[in-house]
Amino acid sequence: MDFQVLLAFLGGLLLLIGGAEIMVHGAVSAARAAGISPLVVGLTVVAFGTSSPELAVSSWAAWSAQAPLGLGNVIGSNIFNILFILGLSALITPLVVSRQLIVLDVPLMIGTSVVVLVLGLDGAISRLEGIALFAGSIVYTVWVVRKSRRELTSAPSPQGRSLSLPVALLLVGVGVGLLIIGSHWFVDGASTIARLLGISELMIGLTIVAVGTSLPEIATSVVASFRKERDIAVGNIIGSNLFNLLFVLGLATTISPDGFEVSDEVQQFDLPVMVAVAIIVLPIFYTAKSVSRWEGLLLLLFYCSFTVFLILDATGNPLLPQFGWVMTRIVIPLAAAGLVLRVVQETRSRAARR
Repeated sequence: MDFQVLLAFLGGLLLLIGGAEIMVHGAVSAARAAGISPLVVGLTVVAFGTSSPELAVSSWAAWSAQAPLGLGNVIGSNIFNILFILGLSALITPLVVSRQLIVLDVPLMIGTSVVVLVLGLDGAISRLEGIALFAGSIVYTVWVVRKSRRELTSAPSPQGRSLSLPVALLLVGVGVGLLIIGSHWFVDGASTIARLLGISELMIGLTIVAVGTSLPEIATSVVASFRKERDIAVGNIIGSNLFNLLFVLGLATTISPDGFEVSDEVQQFDLPVMVAVAIIVLPIFYTAKSVSRWEGLLLLLFYCSFTVFLILDATGNPLLPQFGWVMTRIVIPLAAAGLVLRVVQETRSRAARR
């Protein structure tokens, strides 16, 4: 492998992570100065900042006519955010879940995931559909921020040292510049590596690129978990997924010359998996309004299984049918039954307390 290709790939990744971190630091300081709640900071400012690598990569991929890489990045990142990052964060410390997430943000994430699946059933997400998704991100952000500010009289504003507005804006500008350069290097490096290894751009987008661009989410949510900032940890994950679907996919599709083509493989497997992963969050959050350590471990095991499936499929391994049979006939039904039982028990328990 050409050393320059590997250097571009790794250098782009470092610039993406560094740019996102600088951007988030400035944006969070500005949000705190505006008096927005920690949950809303996680759902909007932090989520947007940590999703900016996905935005940069998917937008550059769209502009460079590499739609499979851009679409795979969004889908893979959403799956990774919930199964791996939420799972790891809960494993570090059980996460208490806000009521707003259960009644509003998670159902909205599920609904948006279903909408994207439906839009892709005709084989493409058009520019007009991308504009609609992008507009949805603006409406959601404005609504949730205004709602938070209205509730400010009954809830304390987040505490912490804030930078001055000029410094915060400067950091945001520096972060954006690093993201633009990093995305160019990263996409070019990833595409070249994919061709050299004989791996499709979709597969690279679903795995290496998705994990790489989700590193800011990992850092943010894991550090927030260690610091007991549970609203930031959970809000960042749910908010990032919403931004990926509405803002990132919407903008990338809008600037793509021909929209985003959605292959049969994406329609029949990747998008349904993304929807299923979004749905699994709701019963987990609903039971006891928390994510326990064993539920975090369950999410991590599901991500490991998903990754193994992708590897077996990409390499044409003869064990793929047996692995798929075990997952679809035994593991997933048992996990689903367990979650349904927990929901029924929680519903009965709440009814008995009334």
